[in-house]
Amino acid sequence: MKRKRRLTLKTVREIIRLYDLGLSVRKTASSCNVSISTVSFYINRFKSSGITYDSFMSLADEEIKALFLLEVSKPLKPLPDMEYIHSELKRKGVTLYLLWEEYINNNPAGYRYTQFCHYYGKWKKTLNPVMRFNHKMGEKLFVDFSGFKPSVKNPVTGEITEVELFVGVLGASNYTFVCAVPDQSLESWINCHIKMFEFLGGVPAAIVPDNLKSGVTMADYYDPEINPTYLEMSLHYDTVIIPARPCKPKDKPKVENGVLNAQRRILAPLRDKTFFSIEELNLAIAAELKDYNDRPMQNILKSRTELFQEEKSYLKPLPERYELSFWKRAKVGIDYHVDVNGTHYSVPYQTIHKNVDICYNADIVKIYHNSKIIASHKRNFIKSYFVTSPEHMPASHRGILITPEKIKEESLKIGPNARDFIEKIMENRRSPDSSLRSALGVIRLNKRYPAARVEAACKKALNFSLYRYRNVKNILDKNLDNDFIEKKIEKTIAHENIRGAKYYAEEIC
Repeated sequence: MKRKRRLTLKTVREIIRLYDLGLSVRKTASSCNVSISTVSFYINRFKSSGITYDSFMSLADEEIKALFLLEVSKPLKPLPDMEYIHSELKRKGVTLYLLWEEYINNNPAGYRYTQFCHYYGKWKKTLNPVMRFNHKMGEKLFVDFSGFKPSVKNPVTGEITEVELFVGVLGASNYTFVCAVPDQSLESWINCHIKMFEFLGGVPAAIVPDNLKSGVTMADYYDPEINPTYLEMSLHYDTVIIPARPCKPKDKPKVENGVLNAQRRILAPLRDKTFFSIEELNLAIAAELKDYNDRPMQNILKSRTELFQEEKSYLKPLPERYELSFWKRAKVGIDYHVDVNGTHYSVPYQTIHKNVDICYNADIVKIYHNSKIIASHKRNFIKSYFVTSPEHMPASHRGILITPEKIKEESLKIGPNARDFIEKIMENRRSPDSSLRSALGVIRLNKRYPAARVEAACKKALNFSLYRYRNVKNILDKNLDNDFIEKKIEKTIAHENIRGAKYYAEEIC
């Protein structure tokens, strides 16, 4: 018997419905746009089944296929073990072609390589279904840098330099912000966010960045460590940072697609133009960006700008502009000061040798210990300058202004060798402030050791021309300041085989 053309189940149901209504075979064929013989085949099959129309209409698709012999026949050839293939492909050096060769050796009548790949590809699509996100208005803003970079030309040297392209996309409206910056540094990263918030005229509830170092110090799905400056910026704008999972681009499809569109719709039209500064490049990007946001999107027939007009009302109000601050971690020195770009700022002397966090910008330096602010100073840009608050000094230091004269006066309380040693430190150091710091360290050794021992250590250091605080400290720590060791060293130095400076002076003459 000649096999009839297989129809969709919807058409089969319609043929039986029209038959039940009493329509003729010819009119049913005309209505369903199929041949008369096809309609006759399905009506005869329905009649022979002996079931009622209501029972037929309640059948599941698979049951109708069985009734009309519409089951898709199973492949006559043995299918490969898809799970085995998938797991083997994860091993280094294993390819689909190698696995096909193994399959065909075991199944000589099996599928050829093209069909083998076809069936595997079809099976693989069922593993990772795509999740669709329904983003709420004003909820999330996705940000990232583009892998494809624009460039600028130096007008003097003609050198071409690649720059970074920053992209931000709102979750609900897809409204996009794009700008070029010199690099992916923390400063560029923060400035991009500031410009983006001002471009939007508001702030979303959350920012979803990738795990670059400027934003996330340590990537972790459960407890990521956010860069302190980035975190401070988010607190200023009253938003939260929710980093995407490492190596999971599907967590942020909005910005992945936004980056791709920025490359195609914004950078591609500018590909033949030459820009001599980032500012000039950003002016061109802004013009292309406006056209991109105003262009109607496919399947929606509305532009990103139109959708943004509604989402904008859900954004938080824009506060005053955030002023970029930098953070660093430091250990408090023996002189209860910490270094910020060459300038030294005081902290309470009780924090000596403890780790502190320093936040600084163009105007102010704030120092924290255990998340509590312990010092605040106006920013000073003079190198090797000491900014000291009297309340940070111990009581014994408050009446003493740290000057070379005062240091020498204090050293005399230890002894003449200590005074001479400190004078040598000051003569041999290039920076006056660093020499004062080392000299103060020598004086403070008197708190740990008796003055006689410090005096002896300074004498020994002078004998060997060792003019550093560390040398005196090592002599004391290793108990090398006693007379026995000194005599032994002097005896060794006086050995007849050691010629000395006088010998060489005679030779030169």
